[in-house]
Amino acid sequence: MEKTIYYHDTDAIGIVYYSSYLKLLEEGRTNFLKSKGVSVKNLHEQGNFFVIKELKVKYISPARFGDIVVCESTISKITEARIFFSQKIYDKQNNRILVDAENILVIVNKRLQPIIVPESVRSLLFGIQNL
Repeated sequence: MEKTIYYHDTDAIGIVYYSSYLKLLEEGRTNFLKSKGVSVKNLHEQGNFFVIKELKVKYISPARFGDIVVCESTISKITEARIFFSQKIYDKQNNRILVDAENILVIVNKRLQPIIVPESVRSLLFGIQNL
């Protein structure tokens, strides 16, 4: 996923504000899931929601107003109830890594209780069953 950094993404000196990266990571995960055929909207309509259980972010180098960044997302592991994402944000112009993140998603129901990752989601993410 590619994005231009706008002024509203930055702090007073034009450097991307740390929480803006969290939005980029969210967009990257959502676009990744969509590219695999997983509809977050359909899950919501069924009363199931992706939530972040754990997030580890390493800020390596700042992006600035006007930069174009690329967020790459991959799944490093999936268990019965967790999806482990590895994500990196790069500066498109010089391929410099800006952020390195690891996060764990779970799916919860309307009562915020974790559920098993549906087989339909697992098969779309990996194209195979019983991981």
